[in-house]
Amino acid sequence: MDPLSTLPTTPTKPNPWALLPLWVFLVSYVVVSILAGDFYKMPITVAFTLAAIVSVWMSKGKNLTEKIEFFCKGAADANIMLMVLIFIMAGAFAQTTKDMGAVDSTVNLTLYLLPQSLLVPGLFLAACFVSISVGTSVGTIVALTPVAAGIAAKTGVAPALMAAAVVSGAMFGDNLSFISDTTIVATRTQGCRMKDKFRTNFRIVLPFAILSTVLYFIIGKSNGVSYTAGQVNWLHVLPYLAVLVAAISGVHVMLVLLGGTIFAGMIGIITGGFNLWGWTGAMGSGITGMGELIVVTILAGGMLEMIRINGGFDWIIQKMTKKTNSVRGAELSIAGLVSFANLCTANNTIALIMAGPIAKEIASRFKIPANRSASILDIFSCFVQGAIPYGAQLLMAAGLAKLSPIAIMQYLYYPYLLGVGALFAIWFGYPKKSHRKTDRKKEIVSV
Repeated sequence: MDPLSTLPTTPTKPNPWALLPLWVFLVSYVVVSILAGDFYKMPITVAFTLAAIVSVWMSKGKNLTEKIEFFCKGAADANIMLMVLIFIMAGAFAQTTKDMGAVDSTVNLTLYLLPQSLLVPGLFLAACFVSISVGTSVGTIVALTPVAAGIAAKTGVAPALMAAAVVSGAMFGDNLSFISDTTIVATRTQGCRMKDKFRTNFRIVLPFAILSTVLYFIIGKSNGVSYTAGQVNWLHVLPYLAVLVAAISGVHVMLVLLGGTIFAGMIGIITGGFNLWGWTGAMGSGITGMGELIVVTILAGGMLEMIRINGGFDWIIQKMTKKTNSVRGAELSIAGLVSFANLCTANNTIALIMAGPIAKEIASRFKIPANRSASILDIFSCFVQGAIPYGAQLLMAAGLAKLSPIAIMQYLYYPYLLGVGALFAIWFGYPKKSHRKTDRKKEIVSV
């Protein structure tokens, strides 16, 4: 299904009260957790449920049946359902590889290959490479977080630091990959070629990826790493290698995870890691472990739809663009628009779908090149997505590493630098070439 088919077809009246569900969520989850001093006191599923109930209750001009139907439409959006399926397969793959011994062998292999002082920056660069190949930050986090946690357990490096290196690298690739949903939506809504957006995007983010590598080297080195690598079972490493090769070859992420799960299960049975029922048990356990993430994703999709049809996003757009009178101001409006949408939805693809058409209107009005507006959209959506504690990336990394999202956030150097650096790029008009007037023929979408 075309992701653009979910865009609103009729205008809605701007309404600030439509944003009430967002405030209910922020108060019930973020504020309550801060006051309690523990982000596990208020389950995020309960906070989203409260916000979802409010979003249905406050809708005007519809009966209860119609309100629920609109909510279900948002919850069952094609992008939401695809994410749910990915979460299911990711859970099955992660637990299967863990139970058959792939994580331990991969940890040992990593310890053999990387010098002690390069473990943390090496993991960051590995996550960058995997994510730009796979095109999904979630898949990268699923594959590498168990490895990172295993390395941390053997070396004494802070688990939160290792998990943050993975999340940071995953967001690098999510922002740049040609097969990433965010890249596809950003370029399609702005009407530019992927390679043009990539060139502009890459020039903006590269300095901050290098700086992040240096920071991870300094912090990782100060941890006083000391370890002895164990034996590597190459058969156990093969599922990860197969998944990486398939991803680089352009295979769909669902097929990658499905094939990886089957391959890992077969190796586990052959090597005696588990029997058939042990394998099915591992898959079931992994899928069940993704339950909270799936519930949050569905509830967020439904709440987003209710905010949209009640005019919440239209109100924000109206307020953000009312006094814009320069290219710099227009670019800041685009950045703020997609950032706010991402804060509301905790899903960068959906945020781009919502903000993309409005960003296109702003870009056309102020003659901002399509590759420039697409880059700004994608960068700020990935910056917010990689930094919020209730986003899928941090929730999954925290779950796999058995940590709090807040513990990981203190080491997320790349997402923070990405956001600050992108603001500097807007302020100083960097890179200069992207500000030149584009040839309209080059704005034809080529995916």
